[in-house]
Amino acid sequence: MSEFLGMPTPRPRPAADLDARVARLRSGREPYVLATVVRAQRPTSAKAGDRALVLPDGTIEGFVGGVCATDTVRAQGLRLLELRRAARTTLLRITPEAGEPHEEEGLIAVGQPCLSGGTLEIFLEAVLPPVLIHVYGDSPIARAFAAVGQAMGYQVETGPGIAADADAVLVASHGVGEEPILRDALARGVPYIGLIASRKRGTAVLARVEGGERVRVPAGLDISARTPGEVAVSVYAEIISLR
Repeated sequence: MSEFLGMPTPRPRPAADLDARVARLRSGREPYVLATVVRAQRPTSAKAGDRALVLPDGTIEGFVGGVCATDTVRAQGLRLLELRRAARTTLLRITPEAGEPHEEEGLIAVGQPCLSGGTLEIFLEAVLPPVLIHVYGDSPIARAFAAVGQAMGYQVETGPGIAADADAVLVASHGVGEEPILRDALARGVPYIGLIASRKRGTAVLARVEGGERVRVPAGLDISARTPGEVAVSVYAEIISLR
């Protein structure tokens, strides 16, 4: 937290502005923490319902109290972002009744560092961009990849262009344009690359692609999948197990 000391306390901003900022962050696939004051015991400068955003660089937009509360929210918000999938939410209690910081499931209590002596309870929610799946191809399996991924809450994109932060690339084009898309995915360092092909054909394709040993073929866990939907489930199960 010390590296952020001295940063000015952010000014309150209208709820509509904050909502618009959230929409931009979501569309840009940028992570953030939403901090909402759920209880304020005087004397405090914040009141229940006040909100702020904590960004990965430590910037706070919005208002959840004075500098002491802001520094604490910043530190705990950044900590929540670092945990990534381990924990997405916590209740932060800032109170003079807390001596040493205390943590239990769903709650962090820290001492009130300012002389005001009030107590704040602030709900922190880390909002991370959804898993981004790039599907290449127009086959029944490719369409199943898109449908199952969307049902799982993932962001699914299609076409030749791969986003810089794609989590997985699934190639199900049955021989059409496979090698260029595989080379692109490998060059970008996409964590999971799956090719839908038989082992024999897949081996022949990957022999012509540098770094092809990183591509999973046949993609998916062996669950005796037969239908496009079953194949999609097997591949997403493999992605989940590896993530």
